[in-house]
Amino acid sequence: MGISKAALLFLLVLGSVKGDVLDDYLRMDGVWILTRNKQFYETNNEIECAEKCEAERNFTCRAFLYTRKKLQCLTLAENSKTTLIFSSTDSVLYEKRIYLLQCKRGIGKDYRGTEAKTWRGIPCQKWAEKTPHNPNITPEKYPSAGLEENYCRNPDDDVNGPWCYTTDPAIRFDYCNIPECEGQVMQTTEATEGPTVDCMMCNGEDYHGNVSRTESGLECQRWDAQEPHMHGYTLKHFPGKDLKMNYCRNPDGELRPWCFTTSPTKRWEYCNIPRCTTRPRVSGLSSQCISGHGEDYRGRIAITESGNICQHWNMQFPHKHGWIPDRYPCKGLEENYCRNPDGEKRPWCYTSNSSVRWEYCSIPRCDRTEQGSADVPAQIPQVEECYRDKGLSYRGTTSITESGRKCQAWNSKSPHNLEKILKKFPNADLRENYCRNPDGDDRPWCFTTDPNRIWEYCNLRRCDDHTEEATPNDQKEQSVVLTTPTTSDCINGNGKDYRGTVAKTGNGRTCQEWSSQSPHSHKYFTPLTHPRAGLDKNYCRNPDGDVNGLWCFTTDPEKKWEYCEIPRCSSSDHDCGKFPMRSGRICEQYDMCDASPGSWPWHVSLRSSTNTHHCSGTLIHPQWVLTAAQCLQESTDPSSYMVFLGIQNLNAAAPSLQIRSVQKLLKEPGGADIALLKLHSPVRIGDHVKPVCLPETSLMVERNSVCFLTAFGKTRGTNAGKTLKDIEFPVLENRMCHRPGFLHGSINNHEFCGGFTFRSVHYCEAEVGGPLVCQNKDRFVQYGVTSWGLDCSQPSKPTGFVQIPSFLSWIKNVMAAH
Repeated sequence: MGISKAALLFLLVLGSVKGDVLDDYLRMDGVWILTRNKQFYETNNEIECAEKCEAERNFTCRAFLYTRKKLQCLTLAENSKTTLIFSSTDSVLYEKRIYLLQCKRGIGKDYRGTEAKTWRGIPCQKWAEKTPHNPNITPEKYPSAGLEENYCRNPDDDVNGPWCYTTDPAIRFDYCNIPECEGQVMQTTEATEGPTVDCMMCNGEDYHGNVSRTESGLECQRWDAQEPHMHGYTLKHFPGKDLKMNYCRNPDGELRPWCFTTSPTKRWEYCNIPRCTTRPRVSGLSSQCISGHGEDYRGRIAITESGNICQHWNMQFPHKHGWIPDRYPCKGLEENYCRNPDGEKRPWCYTSNSSVRWEYCSIPRCDRTEQGSADVPAQIPQVEECYRDKGLSYRGTTSITESGRKCQAWNSKSPHNLEKILKKFPNADLRENYCRNPDGDDRPWCFTTDPNRIWEYCNLRRCDDHTEEATPNDQKEQSVVLTTPTTSDCINGNGKDYRGTVAKTGNGRTCQEWSSQSPHSHKYFTPLTHPRAGLDKNYCRNPDGDVNGLWCFTTDPEKKWEYCEIPRCSSSDHDCGKFPMRSGRICEQYDMCDASPGSWPWHVSLRSSTNTHHCSGTLIHPQWVLTAAQCLQESTDPSSYMVFLGIQNLNAAAPSLQIRSVQKLLKEPGGADIALLKLHSPVRIGDHVKPVCLPETSLMVERNSVCFLTAFGKTRGTNAGKTLKDIEFPVLENRMCHRPGFLHGSINNHEFCGGFTFRSVHYCEAEVGGPLVCQNKDRFVQYGVTSWGLDCSQPSKPTGFVQIPSFLSWIKNVMAAH
């Protein structure tokens, strides 16, 4: 897409890559530098390309570009500070850190910035020139000192720092005013350029340094890794928190930066990072309105949205808490004013009401027309829309991208400044935040409200793209269908798990076999280098996890590789996770109340042979139920159990009731509290009986997702008047559950916890084997099986769940084998 889009925005998302020579570079994905000063090399990986940059003698190498599919290495004399960058899907830019610094460390011997004036403001003389001063120090004598142009340098280790010969005949040389790196203000997530400093301000939430060991010396686990500790702190979930490599960070408002450790026995630990000496800037001191999430709000409103008076932050009555002003000096925790110290949806406070721990405050927004507020859920249009050809004439109202991001308004300047776009395409009907195709791209698109994602194609289909829906009697119903099919000719996500047989690109070119080196020679993407990527024959695959999907090398000598166009799978052939019968709740948001009829069509009652409700479970396929292993302790005989589906009350008969006997019991072999039941015959799919969706990846649910716990209650051995109930249920990060005040380390790596940290709930009982489901667009996905801690009414007493993403492979393999 469009070089023009990226060129208008110049969004720089810098990251770094670890490993020997690459430690000296900052990484930026998906960009290209347009420069004349470059050299081409063929290399096998980024490290070899970096070595070419280090050995470059044709010019001073400040950066290099690497394209993984082409295995192409370009060493560059320029970097992003000296030239323009453009969007390029397959390329990665590595820039030498030393040329990005505009500050000096120590005496500045390694300073390579572009300051070219002395502290008096006199322009510097070029190092290679001999007038007005004949220099003793020249580029020839000091080839490694970076004596380029007339930039300030310190080639002779002058204790006073960088200097230069001046253009004033009366002053031979003078020193330059280069600031110390430690004295510069830390950059926010909107400004990724600048120094990387190893000191922190406040609680280190803006810390961008490279410390990667904890205070006890343990090495940090990479943020993009899920071993040895599975977690939800990923770039996708925390796009503005600079979660690079394995560097210590503070994404959640802790006391100071921390990281998960590489030790299996120590989940996380704080890092020992000194405080910077420079005081940070404080904004919003007098504002009585909020922008964004209101984290900078410093107004004096001290009452919650329901009218409760706020408790003083320096008090521990009526509610004990950890937000002590002395611990968090930059959070503005003054008096009892509403604040947002932890990145909540908006400012809040503890209340002076002993029965309500905390509440949000009602504070007006500074710009009530602001688009894309993070606390407003993206809505998918109810009317299905489509586009013809490339969608140049599309004038519908879809405003959601294919990944579920909300579109930014075309007349908005935040998070991306689109002023030039409006002027460039005055007749393209760029209204509201509706998807459009003003520049003749392949299909309608929009800029997104995600600061780290400039644009995406929209969630629209072609008008001539017809798909047949599976009927309840379709033969497909007998096969195993998960949300991540591997052999169908459709894809989920970016298609990394696709194992279908499509072998042509989107433009109709035939794919080259992955094991072949003709017509295109490639050393990297072969069955030997990627044995688990399914590189069979010449089928389209995504071995490198390309965000744009499947691709292949082509048999066209003029086109090395190309993307494949393969349709996306529906979440399941049985329309999993939909809730057509669900209506509005009739009780408070955080109370457990009777579920509306048909709202949770996958919740099942697992009964003993005496027809006594025993546990709950979840329908994940017309012939498979997921439950807790402890529910099967009384007997190993499948005939001892029955499954009741389509019921709202354990005692009342319902027209939608279906009863199935159990054919097989299969417990997770590692001892986890999770099991599968195979029914003797498939159920009939309808509005009251329908499978839930399973996660598509091994990652846990995103922070602040809307999740629900459903249960008949603690009903083991009794059916006394129990109706199905639900409650909106917060998912907690396991770091919180490990704290002494909560579960004190009793959570396993394949488990997670949820519950209320801020208030008591009048009634809340979990149920063994039941589901915890989270909303994803217009569907529900099951992330947990209820296991223990079944009284969820009290704060600081979380409920434990087995996390389904850890067992996706086991579930898929069992269902395929049986």
